[in-house]
Amino acid sequence: MSPRTQAAAQRAFDEAVKFVKERQAFGKTIFDQQNTKFVLADIKTRLQVGWAHLDWALARHVAGELDQFEGAATKLWHTEMQWEVVDACLQLHGGAGYMNEYPIARLWRDARVQRIYGGTSEIMKLVVSRSI
Repeated sequence: MSPRTQAAAQRAFDEAVKFVKERQAFGKTIFDQQNTKFVLADIKTRLQVGWAHLDWALARHVAGELDQFEGAATKLWHTEMQWEVVDACLQLHGGAGYMNEYPIARLWRDARVQRIYGGTSEIMKLVVSRSI
């Protein structure tokens, strides 16, 4: 599940960057607004951490060393990160984010359920807490 959530967050970021570089507001692109650059920089950083974490978790899994607590923490972190990233990317789209012709609308809807199926975020927290 984590590779899918990471890839979806990356796709949302890529879609948002494309959108804000093309969309104009107040005489310049949305990308040219300082807040947009700050939001995108934050997302890019989260994605970088996510890819590194995913590599670590996959390497441990292949080696047979990823335990249930680490797996739950991985699922928890990546699904929550996906939701936060996709939600921020939808916000950058403004009202267009709810229009089905933009991929971000579907990415946003799909991100919400990731925090539920395969074990809710709350269940993942319970599992992780057993290792403390």
